[in-house]
Amino acid sequence: MSRYANFGHAVLTAQRDRAPNDVALTYLGSEHYTYAELDDRVNKRANALATAGLGSGDRVATLLDSTLSVAETYLAQAKLGTVLLALNPYWAPEVFVPVITRSRATAFVYDGRFDELVAQLRPQLPGVRTWLRVGGAGGDAVDLDAATEAAPTTAPEITTGGEDPLALYFTSGSTGLPKAVTHTHRSGLAVAEKLWIDVPLGRDAVIGTGPIIWGIGFLAVAAPALAGGARLVLESGYGPEQFVVAVPRERITHISVTPSFFTELLADDTHSAADLSSLRVAMLGGEPLLPSLQARILERLPDLGLYGYFGQTEAPYSVIGRRDELPDGVIGHARTGGAVRVVGPDGAPLVGDVGEVQLAGPHVTAGYDGQPEATAEALVDGWFGTGDLGVVDAQGRLSVFGRRSDAVERGGVFTLPAQVEEAAAAVEGVAEAGAVGVSTEDGPDRILLVVAARPGAAIDESAILAAVADKLPEPSRPDLVVVADELPHANDGSGGRGKLLRREIRERWGHLVGAS
Repeated sequence: MSRYANFGHAVLTAQRDRAPNDVALTYLGSEHYTYAELDDRVNKRANALATAGLGSGDRVATLLDSTLSVAETYLAQAKLGTVLLALNPYWAPEVFVPVITRSRATAFVYDGRFDELVAQLRPQLPGVRTWLRVGGAGGDAVDLDAATEAAPTTAPEITTGGEDPLALYFTSGSTGLPKAVTHTHRSGLAVAEKLWIDVPLGRDAVIGTGPIIWGIGFLAVAAPALAGGARLVLESGYGPEQFVVAVPRERITHISVTPSFFTELLADDTHSAADLSSLRVAMLGGEPLLPSLQARILERLPDLGLYGYFGQTEAPYSVIGRRDELPDGVIGHARTGGAVRVVGPDGAPLVGDVGEVQLAGPHVTAGYDGQPEATAEALVDGWFGTGDLGVVDAQGRLSVFGRRSDAVERGGVFTLPAQVEEAAAAVEGVAEAGAVGVSTEDGPDRILLVVAARPGAAIDESAILAAVADKLPEPSRPDLVVVADELPHANDGSGGRGKLLRREIRERWGHLVGAS
């Protein structure tokens, strides 16, 4: 097995060999580790895991709080050859047992912050034989910090790589339990190493992030930073308050956030005193970047390169494009080495017509662990079906309209939430908008639009309804407008807004449609 086919070696140790004294990682602005020092720390943790009885192929449920622990432990497991189960710390407690049981974990690494949760889980997880705690001694769990301190810095023997499973990353679980998405060493490296073919980096790059690196965020943000020889800046939070401190302190050049992050950052004048001039690249995905928000971002940061991307846990960073080089609504081209197409109901490729977006390439998942039927449905002839509706134009550029399940069909016209949201976001005084379809018993689905005002602005439901009606065809016009204090967003632990939660909008305000 070539060492360079192993994710941990190729991402980290190869950079140690290339530039051992370059700073690889800065943690909370006070701890700095060169590539040589970080590689030693990761080797020590891998050897500590081995001393505890873990080895190649073992499935290790991992639930960590510290971003530094995440980086070190994920890389250590990759080198050792265990299969990482990247657990989401924001799951409801009842989700953990069925997910861990289905994934056949035999070991569990956890942060001391989760002691109470782990105490609840242990009696329900008889298949987990080894418990390892980060954060000092606790109960009968292995003290992983002490074991790491005592372990040697020698690199573990590389026994896995290529098509061997690297990790299970979990979907959001919007319907049923989260599915376990299998990424191999090969697909993980395709995500981490090839991103910089399509996005400019440079040896002086500084990539900043917060706690989103647990899970697929590690492949999409932390691993590309190290694989590219950049400096990775890890913060405990990455909301606007922390962001305006961390960027000037560390001279951060690259970020990866949702568009909603900038909606919150620019909602007031707090950011105006911060020196954000070091920023060169912002990767924006997870939800549409509306033209009105793009204009506000570039007004504040005119030299910032905005790169839109489309991807999923199953296929991160699949389509990439620089916003100022593309028409509104177009995301970009397939990443180098990958492919994108849109197909009709019969599976035939379409150009210029709406269909389901499909992705292919070495970065795509190997399937859903333990779910052969779901794998067979999602992966057909090497193409992954995303469940999103979109269009590929004659130049091979992709536009995505949203989830097929979110589309509202009325009068033979399909309306996607982003169409309504963009019309509303262009209305003066509107900070953010979210649109959903609401099912009715006695007729076609109805469209609910919920908006939040900018600080100090007064907005009126009837005026917004009239304004968006002028911008939308009749079947796409909302039936009800609600003004709310704020819209719901996913919690990624960063302290800022994650992506817009349309399902939550429907649950909170959908009943008002029937009463209107």
